[in-house]
Amino acid sequence: MGSELKSKWVLITGASSGFGAAAARSFGVEKARLLLGARRVDRLEQVADEARKAGASEAHVQKLDVSQTKSVQEFVSWGKERMAGPNAPPKLDVLINNAGGAHGLDTVAEGKDEDWEAMLQSNVLGVLRMTRACLPFMVNNPGSSIINIGSVAGHVAYEGGSAYCAAKAGELQITRALRLELNGTGVRVSTVDPGLAETEFSIVRFKGDTARAKNVYQGTQPLTAEDIAEILVWIAKRPPHVNVDELLVKPVDQAAIHKVFRRKT
Repeated sequence: MGSELKSKWVLITGASSGFGAAAARSFGVEKARLLLGARRVDRLEQVADEARKAGASEAHVQKLDVSQTKSVQEFVSWGKERMAGPNAPPKLDVLINNAGGAHGLDTVAEGKDEDWEAMLQSNVLGVLRMTRACLPFMVNNPGSSIINIGSVAGHVAYEGGSAYCAAKAGELQITRALRLELNGTGVRVSTVDPGLAETEFSIVRFKGDTARAKNVYQGTQPLTAEDIAEILVWIAKRPPHVNVDELLVKPVDQAAIHKVFRRKT
């Protein structure tokens, strides 16, 4: 039998859209208590309202930029105050490191420092910062879960994806190292690595060029944010002794990074 999530504390980064927003709604259905962070607070408020309507016991929002250590520290201090009970220390049950994303599709020869730095800050250093800050509330809570959002790009490189592939490979190795470091604490560490999924990912990558972003998914049936959210809830609900190490998930239309079936339209 799996673990119940009712009234459990779930912290989700990058919760204003995509996987993070869908996860907030899905954990809301489970009646969890949510701490939601992202840079766009107005969008966060909307997601929190949707999560409450779905059934969340509580849903709190606070601005969070995982690329800034000060922002992470302030966010986690804010979360600590909400998790603390009258006669019990604060305990975090699920940490979902979702904040990230790709910027540009340039070759190394044409790459831009600001794009590289943004990808490494959010996908790599952001995961490290958030995990470091949250661990004190998890190591004394056996059965708690750290779930990192990776990508097939962390497993296979492709042209124009050097920095993003490097960043997601970094996330994968952080996850593996954490699992070794936390062995014996009862904290579970997982990575969920999606393939082709239609969210705001491509819009961000192509700097708001919606037509170019739409072409990425043309003729396919890609994964949705809700598909990934369902998986995140399933992992968090496994019995406390069960750890899902790495879950690689792609749509049926995508056999590999470069092998995608596209229907004629």
